[in-house]
Amino acid sequence: MSEESGYTPPRVWTWDAASGGRFANINRPVAGATHEAELPAGEHPLQLYSLATPNGVKVTVMLEELLALGHSGAEYDAWIVNILEGDQFGSGFVALNPNSKIPALLDRSTEKPTRLFESGAILMYLAEKFDAFLPAEGEARSETLCWLFWQMASAPILGGGFGHFYAYAPEKYEYPINRYAMEVKRQLDVLDRHLADHEYLAGDAYTIADMATWPWYGVLVTGDIYNAQAFLDVGSYVHVKRWAEALEARPAVQRGRRVNRVWGPEEEQLRERHSAADLD
Repeated sequence: MSEESGYTPPRVWTWDAASGGRFANINRPVAGATHEAELPAGEHPLQLYSLATPNGVKVTVMLEELLALGHSGAEYDAWIVNILEGDQFGSGFVALNPNSKIPALLDRSTEKPTRLFESGAILMYLAEKFDAFLPAEGEARSETLCWLFWQMASAPILGGGFGHFYAYAPEKYEYPINRYAMEVKRQLDVLDRHLADHEYLAGDAYTIADMATWPWYGVLVTGDIYNAQAFLDVGSYVHVKRWAEALEARPAVQRGRRVNRVWGPEEEQLRERHSAADLD
């Protein structure tokens, strides 16, 4: 591996667009819209604007699980936001999510349409709206919320840290890869020890904590992101693997992971979703 040496940070940092690597065309140190672009809208009360990255999959899995339970009010339109082309900086999307990250959801069933951003907040909102996948009280609720927030805090280590330096950075640097690999493995060990004694993250019940964690850590151990399974020795986390495979077998998970997906085998892709028939 190559190793950067002799770098001294300047007194005041300035942006060099050329240093952004694969994502140089969409990364910038300021917020706000770069162009005018209205968001499309469909017929359902719930309008989702997303992409089938791990954070996007959390929400489509939740919506498909709600529909599987019979909650017809969870019908939704899912519109693709191509983050590699900068769709997230369109004025309509920025109005929905000033942080310009997917996913974002608009609930038009409320007196004043409710905007939602941050995947964990969307999961909580939907769970409370439909009274599903989030226990109402007691230890089960607190465990669910603890693991949900654990995932939200941990995923930047896996995605923005390990994933960036291992898979996306323009060069391989030993120090950041080692640093983030160590932390990802520690997090996998946290999960593995916990799941050794629990069927799901919050105990015996499948909750939004599982939906939030599976697209990151579950998919990591079953071999679908970063091609780092051998490097991280993911097979040694047997309890995480058991849990991940159980979730992947759920029909709603299989449906949800396809929505807004435009890569991989054609049969696993669905650019937009406007009715259950689109997935059938």
